[in-house]
Amino acid sequence: MKTFTIQPENQTPLTMIGCGILRKEVDGLIAKNHWNVHTHYLDSALHNYLNRLSTELNQALEEREKLGEKTVVFYGGCHPLMEKYLEGHHTCRTHGQNCIVMLLGYELFMQELEKGAYFLLEDWALTWEPMITACFGANMTVIREIFHSSHKYILALRTPCNGDFSAAAETAARFVDLPLEWMDVGLEHLETVLADAIQRRLAAEQ
Repeated sequence: MKTFTIQPENQTPLTMIGCGILRKEVDGLIAKNHWNVHTHYLDSALHNYLNRLSTELNQALEEREKLGEKTVVFYGGCHPLMEKYLEGHHTCRTHGQNCIVMLLGYELFMQELEKGAYFLLEDWALTWEPMITACFGANMTVIREIFHSSHKYILALRTPCNGDFSAAAETAARFVDLPLEWMDVGLEHLETVLADAIQRRLAAEQ
């Protein structure tokens, strides 16, 4: 089993602050590779609320800085000012437009996106109706028009860390009236993305 050795375990740990959408996968990879990294996850729905994302991400970074901790960020370009925030806090983030790109890789992501996929992860499936109605309102006609305007199917992504969320995924697909498809996804690409971000952050300290 391949592992990414990055730093001695007795070195001061990094704190990875980021989206909780793939927390099981990130935690699993940290444990597998024995990375000296702590985690602090934010609500996976924050990408729907840019003001909240800005506030909560900056607050989390400031709190860690006050404690003298080094940070690395697990986010894509989920806020138009993301790079400015990172620069202001003297940190860096994982490479990738979003969490799906980090999980699938750019080519596979674009392949499915161009076919009309809406990517569904376990966390979103389990919180689907309240998350969607909080963002778009409760008018089902409007919700379905929004989804049908840019998507042709729901693509549920199943990783080795997931439980059985098939019922929740089926309910989510019915909710927006789109067909459901499944894809089993490994963690190799995500692992490379995380290792790269950690290495870049540690190199910046040297």
